[in-house]
Amino acid sequence: MKRLHVHVSVDDLPESIRFYSGLFAAEPTMRRADYAKWLLDDPRVNFAISQRGGTVGIEHLGIQVETADELAEVQARLRAAGRPVLEEGATTCCYAKSEKSWIGDPQGIAWEAFLTTGESTVYGDNPELERLAGACCTPATPQGVCCPPKAELAPDAPCCGAPA
Repeated sequence: MKRLHVHVSVDDLPESIRFYSGLFAAEPTMRRADYAKWLLDDPRVNFAISQRGGTVGIEHLGIQVETADELAEVQARLRAAGRPVLEEGATTCCYAKSEKSWIGDPQGIAWEAFLTTGESTVYGDNPELERLAGACCTPATPQGVCCPPKAELAPDAPCCGAPA
């Protein structure tokens, strides 16, 4: 079964955790110094927030799957959408180990399709994604942070809040 993923950058993590915990009537499933995540069944969503120095607002959207077959199905849909797809493969991002692919929609919003395979003690450590996302990350983005590769996917769109 698939789950919608929404990742929002926030400027006040504790206040945002209080707000979303009240809205969802649930405490975060995962909480770190710079990150919180709710895995909800009603609505079925993986909702994450982070405070990592980026532009406040929607960071990226995605579809989380539970099996390799579902991932192959969603990745086929990405390829059929007629836009460039970045097949990232095995990676660590958002305190999780995953298999994932990225695509940019016509507005330049990054979408990921991913299968989580385990947890991680670090936010993200994929040097290849960082290289591809170099134009995405703002000067305020810390090293070692995964950033959706918008520059690779939608080169004409602003990236991570940076001017085009």
